Amino acid sequence: MSSACKNIIAELNRGDKLEGDNYDIWYRKVQYVLEEQEVKETLFHLMEEPEQGTTAQHIRDQEAYNAWKRKNSIARITLLSCMQDDLMCEFEEYETAKGIWEALKEKFGATSATKVRRLNQKFNDYKKRPNQSMRQHLRVMSNMIRELKTAGQIMSDEQQVQAVLRSLPESWDHMKIQMTHNDNVKTFEDISRHLELEDERLEAARPFNEANYASSS
Repeated sequence: MSSACKNIIAELNRGDKLEGDNYDIWYRKVQYVLEEQEVKETLFHLMEEPEQGTTAQHIRDQEAYNAWKRKNSIARITLLSCMQDDLMCEFEEYETAKGIWEALKEKFGATSATKVRRLNQKFNDYKKRPNQSMRQHLRVMSNMIRELKTAGQIMSDEQQVQAVLRSLPESWDHMKIQMTHNDNVKTFEDISRHLELEDERLEAARPFNEANYASSS
């Protein structure tokens, strides 16, 4: 398995499991995993167990079915393991990967006004987590913007910038003030660049600050 695929699996199992609102990103990522596992075709192809027999054709049919059955099992387990627990319990009743895939598409694939409102609220209320680097945090927000765009909701540059500022913790209040009064910060890319540079500066200064604290105490 390639390192890229392993990284995607790690992301899906660590924090990017399907929870509903992230379906548009999740279904792309999980397809990469299934393709790497050489089982992606089971999402779109179903086989029924062939009739028993001893002819060469019967044997070939049985071998093809056994191969499909093995791939279906791998794909089904992969899909379920990449969901949040409540969704896993809901969809484990499906015996085929194709059945799960189609049910997920029916439930989460259609764009609705309710879904757009939910995505909007999630984006506007999102806060940076203490264990996230700034780059990770901004990547999550970038994914949300993409999900909203896919759902037909285009966020203006100002809306994107303001949402990022609201997402920052109190320890970043100095940057909120600077960015609010910086006329050069007009887009998501602009504010991302400034925040990542500040994050790097803070990380570089941390050993020095810790050393000063230790010597003073």
